[in-house]
Amino acid sequence: MMANDLYNRPIDEQGFRRLCGGNDGEEGESCVEIAPLVGIDDAFALRDSKHPEAGTLRFHGSELRAAGITTI
Repeated sequence: MMANDLYNRPIDEQGFRRLCGGNDGEEGESCVEIAPLVGIDDAFALRDSKHPEAGTLRFHGSELRAAGITTI
């Protein structure tokens, strides 16, 4: 399953939701947005909530959970 090229998969654009935590500095709380990838179970796209136009990074759910993101 890890051999899937996540960057060739479409993103469920309507499925983005916000995950926040960490830095609460003068620019506000640090947040990312996460959405499932279409056609792959347990795979997600992440983007900066303040600059979504900057693009996405894509991960398998196991990678996100290993990094401590457990609310996926």
